[in-house]
Amino acid sequence: MSILNFISLLAGLALFLYGITLMGDGLNLVAGNKLEVVLYRLTSNRLRAILLGTLVTAVIQSSSATSVMCVGFVNSGLMQFSQAVAVILGSILGTSITGWMLTLSSIGGGGGWVELLSTTSITGILAVVGIVLRKFSKKTSHHHLGDILMGFAVLMFGMSAMSSAVAPLQDDPTFLRLLVSMSHPLLGFLVGMVFTAIIQSSAAAVGILQALSLTGGALPVLLGALGANRNGVRTAVAHLLIDILGAVVCGAIFYTVNALHPLAILTSSVSIVGVAALNTAFRLVTVVALAPFIGLLEKLTNLLVREKEPEKTEKTEESYIRLEDRFIRYPALALEQSHQVVDEMADRSRQSLCDAVALLKSYSEEGYEHVRELESLVDRYEDALGSYLLRITPTELTQQQNESLHKFLHAITDFERISDHANNLADSAKELFEKKLEFSQATQHELDVLAAAVLEIMDLTISAFVDDDVEQALKVEPLEELIDGLCSQMRSRHIDRLQMGISDQQQTFVFNDLLTNYERVGDHCSNVAVAMIELAHDVFDTHEYLDSLKLIKDAAFAENYDQFRARFTI
Repeated sequence: MSILNFISLLAGLALFLYGITLMGDGLNLVAGNKLEVVLYRLTSNRLRAILLGTLVTAVIQSSSATSVMCVGFVNSGLMQFSQAVAVILGSILGTSITGWMLTLSSIGGGGGWVELLSTTSITGILAVVGIVLRKFSKKTSHHHLGDILMGFAVLMFGMSAMSSAVAPLQDDPTFLRLLVSMSHPLLGFLVGMVFTAIIQSSAAAVGILQALSLTGGALPVLLGALGANRNGVRTAVAHLLIDILGAVVCGAIFYTVNALHPLAILTSSVSIVGVAALNTAFRLVTVVALAPFIGLLEKLTNLLVREKEPEKTEKTEESYIRLEDRFIRYPALALEQSHQVVDEMADRSRQSLCDAVALLKSYSEEGYEHVRELESLVDRYEDALGSYLLRITPTELTQQQNESLHKFLHAITDFERISDHANNLADSAKELFEKKLEFSQATQHELDVLAAAVLEIMDLTISAFVDDDVEQALKVEPLEELIDGLCSQMRSRHIDRLQMGISDQQQTFVFNDLLTNYERVGDHCSNVAVAMIELAHDVFDTHEYLDSLKLIKDAAFAENYDQFRARFTI
């Protein structure tokens, strides 16, 4: 094999790996926006987890990518470690689809029109269609489809280049002696493992084996190709254990059978289809053999990678703000996780508001400090989510994902401001307690009604946001208008009480602060609901939408307003 052949082999390998990446990324963007979310939602059953791992890996053409997602799921608490092990088992089988795709390179032409069915013709046609879609179509989905077709074409050209580069080896005495020296299974295993570890792709290792298949002796190296290293700590160790144990189990079965009844396959050339079939068979045996022992694999991995004792400083509520960096390259997952964390943030804001309102009735220093702690926690939620969501922005998003991103960015600002107003309410409760100020019975009744309306709008807003319920969101604005009206009435009545000497100046300052903060909470709830409605109706001017909504006041708006007015009257 000349230096030129060796360079051609490397070039073919480079094209092969790039083709896999290009095709996998295209498939992921066309079909993968839902796959990742489905993957972690439907893995409660082990058999289902194995099947989903197989399916996802077959579609995105990368067991490594599946492993990365599993690491992220486990780290972020979205998936149990035992579920991740089952998914990894499935991914090992799913990646064998690449080998079957490569068998297309064995299709040849027989002259005339049959030549159009050859791999070269089909690959060339796909490459042309792919570049046309990529360059001349305006639809993003067509661009991704073009990437898939071009990726497949590049992959096949790489396979062809590798096959041509190694073709002289079938008559090379030195190479034949090397193959004979690798007939020992342990040596073949080690060579396959080292080679796969270097190129970081068991699919590429199988591809090169298929290119070498005419020379014979591929089986021991194929066993070693199952032992590639993977990403992450526990999940990586689990993946490595599965690979190694699978190779050992398959090798033990094969060579035991061969000892009892010599197999002709060891002394004959293995075709490209044969390599693909053996690759799938070995991976299937691995999955079947190890699936019943997922629990043992989990325990073994836990022994190898022990949990570190968490430091006391880490045992804070902030540690539950889990935003997995690995999901940034998978927008569907990143946004799904972001939604969950925004929901948590919203719940903390509601809790701070409820606790602050309770302080106005029964003040305590512990309750006051708790509201302040919640406000600080919500601030940290906003910082973490804001940074994370901005990192998602540069990625390619669908229209729906882009809308979700904007909705979350709007919401976190409003939820943070609500916690600020809750903190202000707690300050007012502290002032009332320390100065021993008490409102008149009539004023207290009005404040209770207003507080109930504000807590209602908060519950309504969060319920609409968490459930993505636009119908619920439509009820927020009528209640916000009622709250504005209540505040106006209460200010007028308080002025009357001042003139009659029922209220004094010190009470007035606190009273106005309470009204202002209650009113602002309603405004921010309105902002969240309106952002949801805008995105649902493709409207992007908040002020214009609100103005038109209040001017129109359709039947539904009026009905909701009347219902709320009947409940919250002063």
